[in-house]
Amino acid sequence: MNATPLFFVILGLPLATFLLLGISWMLGFSVGEKCIGLTIKTIYAVMFLAFLALSWQLYQDADHSIEINMGHWFVLDHYEYPMSFQWDAVTMPFAGLTIILSGIVGSFSITYLHRDPGFLRFFLLLVLFSFGALLVFTASSLDLLIAGWELVGITSVMLISFFQYRPEPVRNALRVFATYRVADLFILVSVFLAHQWFGAADWARFREIALDGSVAGVSPVMMTIFPILIVFAASGKSAQGPFCGWLARAMEGPTPSSAIFYGAISVHAGPYLLLRAEPLIRQSSVATGLLCFIGLTTAVLSTMMQRISTDAKTSLAYASQTQLGIIFVEISLGWHTLALIHVMGHAIVRAMQFLRSPSMLSDYHRLHSGAGGELRATGAHYDRMVSDRWQRILYCFTLFRGFHDAFWDRLLIRPLFFIVRLVEKIELSPSKDKRPQQSGASSPELPVRAKRETI
Repeated sequence: MNATPLFFVILGLPLATFLLLGISWMLGFSVGEKCIGLTIKTIYAVMFLAFLALSWQLYQDADHSIEINMGHWFVLDHYEYPMSFQWDAVTMPFAGLTIILSGIVGSFSITYLHRDPGFLRFFLLLVLFSFGALLVFTASSLDLLIAGWELVGITSVMLISFFQYRPEPVRNALRVFATYRVADLFILVSVFLAHQWFGAADWARFREIALDGSVAGVSPVMMTIFPILIVFAASGKSAQGPFCGWLARAMEGPTPSSAIFYGAISVHAGPYLLLRAEPLIRQSSVATGLLCFIGLTTAVLSTMMQRISTDAKTSLAYASQTQLGIIFVEISLGWHTLALIHVMGHAIVRAMQFLRSPSMLSDYHRLHSGAGGELRATGAHYDRMVSDRWQRILYCFTLFRGFHDAFWDRLLIRPLFFIVRLVEKIELSPSKDKRPQQSGASSPELPVRAKRETI
């Protein structure tokens, strides 16, 4: 059986569902909750069956890799935008997690969001996210991966601001969106440099360069810059290193979106990118060391912040950051199979924990009662290793999230707002009326006052 129809069933069903529901809503048709729920369950069931069939074909293939080439979207001089997809041992687990966990979260959300005004909007964003994530995991090059990367980012931001009638979700969504924009610059620049230096930006080309050890006309410095850009791009998507402040803000969204985005799929797009670009990262000791340093420091800081978190979802968010930091370290050490197994296990467990987070307090009270009130706090023996003074210092440090937000506010945001206010003040300053005065009469100069509109 040809693998192409199965592949496009997996990739095309969520996009077709998004277009069908979106166009129906725009034309004024009212789609009931039962119809939406049945549609969601059906498409993910069909996608899962197609996934099993395609995975069986991958197992039977001698090369254990299925290539689907649709030519080029466009060609400009030496630049080519390939429309090619790949299904191999790295793609299969990530795509399987996307299909299975999106289906579980979708089924859970039918009851969770019952009679919510944003019921249709949530499922529109869910299927669009599934399409974007599958596009990320099946693209055979950085060029096509960016399209899915951006879809995952924009659906993430829109679900953070899902409860838009409150100002805090919108404010946090804008903060996350700004962080995404900064981080995505690294992947955009890396694509440009890949075409300029390597002639292509597909995974096969990266493997060829790693086997050859060098590229004609490319200096060792260039071979270091490219993987560093990839490391920072992956860090932005997975809330690591300088981008570790946004994940706790993302908890403003509905619990099901937190499960699928920040526990299961979206945050693991960073490790997927690292696994694909690993041949080039391994060529640079600087990039490898940076990856290990980012993962290790984020894991330690997130562990401390998780211990003082006062709500379930924020605690799970920092726990996710900790595990992602460990996965980064595993990739930097070359333990790619272990990192892949870690990603799968962490995604499944964390998604279930997020879905159970509304009942976590009830579960704890039941467990506490069953233990006869003898349930002790975990990690209490670590407290004795640090003096009381340092415990207070570390508590204040983690309470303010390592002063991460304050640092970036002073370094970037405040200077940017100062420039904006300065430009706005110059534009809105009173100007003199320069109309010519009539002879024999003097007319007073009237200042022109510009009204400042607030958005």
